[in-house]
Amino acid sequence: MENLETRIDLTPLTTAVDAIRAEIGKVIVGQHETIDLLLTALLANGHVLIEGVPGVAKTLTAKLLAKTIDVGFSRIQFTPDLMPSDVLGTSVFMPKTGDFVFKHGPIFSNLVLIDEINRAPAKTQAALFEVMEERQVTNDGNTYHLSDPFMVLATQNPIEQEGTYRLPEAQLDRFLFKIIVGYPDTAAETDILRGHHQRRNLTDALDAIRSVLSGDQLDDLRQRVHQVHIEDHLFDYITQIVQATRANKSLYLGASPRASVALMNSAKALATLRGRDFITPEDVQELAAPVLRHRVLLTPEREMEGGTADEVITQLVQKIEVPR
Repeated sequence: MENLETRIDLTPLTTAVDAIRAEIGKVIVGQHETIDLLLTALLANGHVLIEGVPGVAKTLTAKLLAKTIDVGFSRIQFTPDLMPSDVLGTSVFMPKTGDFVFKHGPIFSNLVLIDEINRAPAKTQAALFEVMEERQVTNDGNTYHLSDPFMVLATQNPIEQEGTYRLPEAQLDRFLFKIIVGYPDTAAETDILRGHHQRRNLTDALDAIRSVLSGDQLDDLRQRVHQVHIEDHLFDYITQIVQATRANKSLYLGASPRASVALMNSAKALATLRGRDFITPEDVQELAAPVLRHRVLLTPEREMEGGTADEVITQLVQKIEVPR
């Protein structure tokens, strides 16, 4: 039995998470799974790709999360004519000094919402590689570091193909989660209508959202998540799941060790959301699809059969013996 003095005090984390949920709940109806995954990614210091058809509040949910945290926020609308310098920044000549000065782009913030990330061409998407993985931008031989916290929340529409560009695997691998937002059920959609009827406009509702967490407090919560206990057999369990994607006949591309690290870190964060300072196999199982679905590629044959990445991931997880 672990000494009680070494247990992690999760009270501040629980209080902060409950406050964030309450603020988002002032506007968003339902979507509990999406909000929990966003909070998990926030605590795990990871980026999130949110996919769903238009009108399911992808952008709104990301904006609400950003408003609950008292840090810098910027929004970038990706378009086909967007250039890398429009995102990262560019060197500007200063006539008075005769020097070039680097002007920071909108990526230099703490929480960055990238709307319709798949509408920008490959060269602009590639500009995010370094900044998402290393939290820095290199320009004209100089390196500029971003301040903590730094999190990218990107949205995309899976249906529309006109004027969109598929995200490369190297970029997808930099997202901790890919969250699929579906249609609300009947009761939730009825509550959405009721909420729209009762409030005057969305702007007033957004203005009512208050910040409940500072950047320093978030850093403290992340430190607590980092200390979450993991039994040795769970390291093996995570490894077996990720390695199974590389040997599965339905998958053309399996997940890399980066996925193993992502699954471990996110399981630690999810455990704290559930009020525990240790992870369980159920935490790993719950996060397998959000962590892996965008890191694997189906074989053409499985795609033609109508299979999905989630189905394959569920099947391979079920085949692996659960440690106890």
